[in-house]
Amino acid sequence: MKKALFIGGTGTISSAITRRLSWMEDWELWLLNRGNRNDRLPENVKTLTADIRDEKAVNEVLKDLRFDVVADFIVMLPEEIERDIRLFSGRTAQYIFISSASAYQKPLSLLPITESTPLANPFWQYSRDKIACEEALTEEYRKNGFPMTIVRPSHTYSDRYLPLVLGGGWQIIQRMRAGKPIIIPGDGTTLWTLTHNTDFAKAFVGLMGNAHSVGESVHITSDESLTWNRIYQTVGEALGVEVDLRHIASDFLIACDPGLEGPLLGDKSVTVMFDNTKIKRLVPGFNATVRFDEGVRGILDAIFADSSLQFPDEEFDLWCDRVIAANEAGLAAFRNPSA
Repeated sequence: MKKALFIGGTGTISSAITRRLSWMEDWELWLLNRGNRNDRLPENVKTLTADIRDEKAVNEVLKDLRFDVVADFIVMLPEEIERDIRLFSGRTAQYIFISSASAYQKPLSLLPITESTPLANPFWQYSRDKIACEEALTEEYRKNGFPMTIVRPSHTYSDRYLPLVLGGGWQIIQRMRAGKPIIIPGDGTTLWTLTHNTDFAKAFVGLMGNAHSVGESVHITSDESLTWNRIYQTVGEALGVEVDLRHIASDFLIACDPGLEGPLLGDKSVTVMFDNTKIKRLVPGFNATVRFDEGVRGILDAIFADSSLQFPDEEFDLWCDRVIAANEAGLAAFRNPSA
């Protein structure tokens, strides 16, 4: 039986992989985390309790354990990669780093995106940190043979939240149901790719213990591309309401909230279309099968069935109202300069 260790294992992406792996008879799954969210784990998953940031404590709980695969779902910085290299060199036959498709060139010079698309994102520090992590791993692989695999998810979602460009929780649902306007950056025709976490899990598990994937970088996404207008309209259709879309320039939104520069100019306001040839070659038979119109109904069913997911965000609601009012006031002043 093959043995895997996940660092994390309870997040949006990793929880689906954990569930899928838990019923596969040829894998024994271990999770290393702080134990705060382990109540939702399948019964046959083994746990190690430690904070990955405490290298000494992790060494103590790992002892002489060896794994076929180690996947770290929470590493963000190159110094954390260096720590993992120290911890898992000689302890694993494959180390999988979860990077991000936001690391790809912004703005893009060529579509579709392939694994050969340059990595460069001047707008988002998060993406630059992921690039630095990839560079550190690649250097360690080339110099010392560290058995790394780099995986780049794009916008991957679960049944616990709506994968939208701004917000994404109960408050957006409430605004739609109340007929309140919904902000979309730009004109809403930017193409975007959304991937259900169960589809991502299928491909990811196929990379685990796969000798052909060692030393490789690969993204995992759906082949479905939708405009942001269509994405929001699909949510509205699932709710049985007509969505009042308000298109506002990304630059204006960033002026209202500078923290949006990375998530917008460095990610969601840029058209993305992915060539998934490589993941399909590495994992024969893989294909993302959950369309967004199907996925969104599962999300809404889950949210309406679980009151813990129905938390209001009054601050976001007020921000939306203020931004829309400011945008409309600017248009009114332009149209009626003498008013």
